[in-house]
Amino acid sequence: MARRAEETRERIDRTALRLFAEKGVDQATINDIATGAGIAEGTIYRHYKNKEELIWGLFSSNYVALADRLDRLQEAETGLRAKLEAMVSMFCSLYECDPAMFSFLLLVQHRQLPRVTPAMPSPVKVVREVLSQAMERGEIAPRDPEPLTAIVFGIVLQPAVFKVYGRIERPLTELSSQLAEACWMALKPTSIGTG
Repeated sequence: MARRAEETRERIDRTALRLFAEKGVDQATINDIATGAGIAEGTIYRHYKNKEELIWGLFSSNYVALADRLDRLQEAETGLRAKLEAMVSMFCSLYECDPAMFSFLLLVQHRQLPRVTPAMPSPVKVVREVLSQAMERGEIAPRDPEPLTAIVFGIVLQPAVFKVYGRIERPLTELSSQLAEACWMALKPTSIGTG
């Protein structure tokens, strides 16, 4: 019985992720999710109190897991350039292996980020910390790490948006080295003025 309930919850979660990525969080209804999962609408309420709880549960657990995975990858590398390559490669692989998860966590605007507490791990914090440590080591000039973090995410996420809309046809995994190089070039001391 417990295994069946777990399988049902997993089906709800996967269907919700797919629909949130395809239709947007606001447009995907509980009825859409139930229909897509092949279950009664009431079954969802056995697992989640409401749609907001479903969204937050999916977002928070997967966002923290992504941060942990990203942190382990960067820790295994030495130097900013290698860390960037590992992190960008992981984002590109996530897009190719699980585009619904990638879109839900990183592209779909669903108002969950304000709920991320300072104590929660996040991919943004991992990248910011990697950049801050690179500044401390003298690999890049000391600057405000927030805009630099935004630049790194922009270099990764904008090609993903182009991929979603068919403007990029190649797998992002084939572009990961090029994207990592673009991150490196954007962060080099000569490419952005200090201050």
